Amino acid sequence: MDARFPYYATPLATRYMKHLAAAGKVIADSALPTATQNLVAIRASQINGCGFCTDAHTKDAAHAGETAVRVNLVAAWREATVFTDAERAALELAEQGTRIADAGGVTDEAWADAAEHYDEDQLAALVSLIALINTWNRMNVLIRQPAGDYRPGQWG
Repeated sequence: MDARFPYYATPLATRYMKHLAAAGKVIADSALPTATQNLVAIRASQINGCGFCTDAHTKDAAHAGETAVRVNLVAAWREATVFTDAERAALELAEQGTRIADAGGVTDEAWADAAEHYDEDQLAALVSLIALINTWNRMNVLIRQPAGDYRPGQWG
């Protein structure tokens, strides 16, 4: 399968992705735990049907030491016992933040639960991550970017 359009080879996309990558670095360097960052990126990518990002973030999570059990259970996190309460709160916020149009926004309960587990800087990173991964997902789904060839660390 080929992408519909060589988005990643265009000068405009190159400039745009440098800004997205810089935003991603701010989040990666934040106090939000790396495991949480990976879980949120995987879950949003699953919801959005972004094979490219699901491939990248599951491989990055494994490369960072995440267990196969946890990676494999992200899609069923509500029924799984392998996630902390903080991770569950982040996953709920990620789901609601990804499905804004379907659910009418993020509930006060989901926000309060996340705020119980994360300080203001971590919440800022979590909100930014949810927005950023949804941006990447939408770009890749729009152009049907193929999945499967990602290698951990290839972007940084």
